[in-house]
Amino acid sequence: MPRRYDPDRRDRIVEAAVRVVAARGLGALSHRAVAAEADVPLGSTTYHFATLDDLLVEAVRRTARKWLDDFAAWERDLSPDAPLADAVADLVVEAPAGDRSRLELEYELYAAALRRPAVRPVAAESVEEMAAVLGRRTPDAATARALAALLDGLLLQCLVTGRPFDRAEVREAVARLVG
Repeated sequence: MPRRYDPDRRDRIVEAAVRVVAARGLGALSHRAVAAEADVPLGSTTYHFATLDDLLVEAVRRTARKWLDDFAAWERDLSPDAPLADAVADLVVEAPAGDRSRLELEYELYAAALRRPAVRPVAAESVEEMAAVLGRRTPDAATARALAALLDGLLLQCLVTGRPFDRAEVREAVARLVG
């Protein structure tokens, strides 16, 4: 039987990996689980991604790209004279109220870099790009990196504790940081 031409298969496999992690967590990620989710033969997943780390890197890259594109759009949509502390406070307060499962997925994949060295460069690139976006609104690169760390920490704490943010408290922290 001739081989079926399927130019989107690799992309479907990556999307399936993201869905597996979103639904069942990083521990459920396997070539077999992804093949079943993508409705492709197991050999297709190993053909396109020799190791689980290869597949995980692409899943992290895909998820980070979506988040970074949304983040850049948020920054572009801000008025040039909008106070950064107010805008960031709104973003932090609203993010967990939106699609919490998406936020959980993003941070679970981001945290994979702690134990998976192959993922670290992608996570580091994401942090740098986030800081670059913030750098368009901050006095210098160091402040932008610190603000990115503050955002990550705040959102991660919210996911872990379930404690809602006090907008004024977040605004004050950002204002102190950016001057």
